[in-house]
Parts: sequence; structure tokens; C-alpha cells
Amino acid sequence: MTDTPNIVPMVLPEKASKLKQFRGSLFWHRFRHDKVAIVSFSLLLLFIVLSVGAGLFAPYDPYDLSQIDILDSELPPVWIENDDNDGRFILGTDAQGRDLFSTILYGMRISLTIGLFAVLLQAIIGIVVGLLAGYYGGRLDSLLMRFADVQLSFSTLMVAIIVLAVFQAAFGAELYQQLALIMLVVVIGIAEWPQYARTIRASVLAEKNKEYVEAAQVIGLSSRRIMFRHILPNTLSPILVISTVQIANAIIAEASLSFLGLGMPVSQPSLGSLISSGFDYIFSGSWWITIIPGIALVLLVLVMNLLGDWLRDVLNPRLYKG
Repeated sequence: MTDTPNIVPMVLPEKASKLKQFRGSLFWHRFRHDKVAIVSFSLLLLFIVLSVGAGLFAPYDPYDLSQIDILDSELPPVWIENDDNDGRFILGTDAQGRDLFSTILYGMRISLTIGLFAVLLQAIIGIVVGLLAGYYGGRLDSLLMRFADVQLSFSTLMVAIIVLAVFQAAFGAELYQQLALIMLVVVIGIAEWPQYARTIRASVLAEKNKEYVEAAQVIGLSSRRIMFRHILPNTLSPILVISTVQIANAIIAEASLSFLGLGMPVSQPSLGSLISSGFDYIFSGSWWITIIPGIALVLLVLVMNLLGDWLRDVLNPRLYKG
């Protein structure tokens, strides 16, 4: 009896991986051919890596008092000729003697943290309100949207200044400094949620009358499941665009509040508090304490706004020009 030859079954080509699908998508194609998007994304990624890894990239720890010498205060950057400049501090030092480069990295991490968590809070509140208002409509829609209109009528800074000033006056500056990061996240997040709510509501109104929603209703799915499992995924494009811009706005709001003395304390500086702390020295010759963190803040906000504008154009089918 002869052995039958081993027959190797033909392997059907598998579906393209998600990575290959992404590389063949219009999104990736337009990104590769847009120099502004590439540069903006590269700078943003660099800022995130440097700030998250501040403990690795920063030559000094601005929170460690043993590494700070008050005699090193207001030393200029290395490119400015000065008798006291020994080359240890690339961007110079601030009024407390901290290395400005290290302090900027740690401060950028705090600014990004406030921006990300404030926008996360905005998104959670705004998405829930927008889904409820758009899906149910009627009196609930009118009530929620009127409440959002009232919220929008007040400036974010005005609301934040009132709340933070009252909290600081009622509970003391010491407690406020301990809870400054949490307070900033909560105040900025609550003040800006209507941006998400109005956008999500508009998207829900356009989606809820489509066939897939009617089919889900016919088979008896709950309203919560329809809203969060079927309608919400189809509104992710405007959420992504809004989030990019809102993070930049939250960072600007935090910097403005820090400049007014209602932001992060000097012991845990953000970019805004760094700018504020050096403003008193700008006319005495120590301009770098304010100017250099200001440049870092402008670049961070600029690249995020540029990316937001690019995402808006790419994800908007009406602006597609082939």
C-alpha cells in the first residue's frame, strides 16, 4: 500500500491588517502629502514625549530643593555672554534658581495634564447631554439646550475667576495650592461642556432618522444601547476635531488663570505660572524667564490648533476636493 502524498491545503489570503488598511486610507494619504500636518504632529509628539519623560530628559528636578541654589537665580541662557554664566543651564534660570529648561518640561506636563483631563470632563458631560437632547427631543431637548445657552453666555475665564477666587477666599490659599490642579480641571471642564453638547446634538438629529437606528428600535434594543452603541460611534469625527481644539483652549485658559494668580502654585509651575512668575523681571533684564516659556506655550497651542484645522478639513466630506 503506497503512502498518499501530503496535500498542503491552499491558504486563502487573509484580510489586510488594520495597519495596511490605514496605510491605504485617504486619511494617511492626505497626511503624508501635507507638510503642515506632518510638522505639527511631529512637534506635538516631541512635546508630549519630553513632558511625559521630564524625569528622564530634564537635567535637574525643579521639585528637589537640594538641586536648587538661590545664588544661581536669573542666570541668562548659554548663548548670552555673561560673567556668571558657566554653561550649566541651557535656557538660564528663573528667580528661584531653578533650571528653566527642566522647569519648562515639568510645567508642560502639568499644562497638558490639565488640558487632557479638562477636555475629558467636557466630553463626558457634553456627550451625555447632547445624546439625550438629540435623541429624545421635545421638552428635554429645549431644557438642556437652554441650559447650555445660559452656560455659553458666560465667559470661561469669568466663571473660573469667580469660582476659584471664592474657593481661595473661603478655604485659604494653602488648601487651594494643594487642590489647584483638580480645581482647574473641574472648573475648565464644567465651563466648556456646551461645545460638545451642541455638536453631538446636531449629529444625533442627523443620525436618529436613518435606517440602522429604525432597525435597532424595531428589534427592541434599549434607547441607551442605541445611543451609545450605534449613534455615538458615528459622531466620533466631530468629537475628535473638537477635542484637539478644546485641549489647546483649556491650556490657554489655565495659563490665563495662572497669570492672574489663580492657577498652579510656584512650587508646581505650569507654563502659565512660569510666565506669570517671570513677568516682574522682564523689564529688569531677565526677559528669558517669561519669554522662553511663552514661546513654548505658543508653539504647543499653535501645533494643536493646526492639527485641529487639518482634521476638520480631512474629516469633512464637503471639503474633499478629490
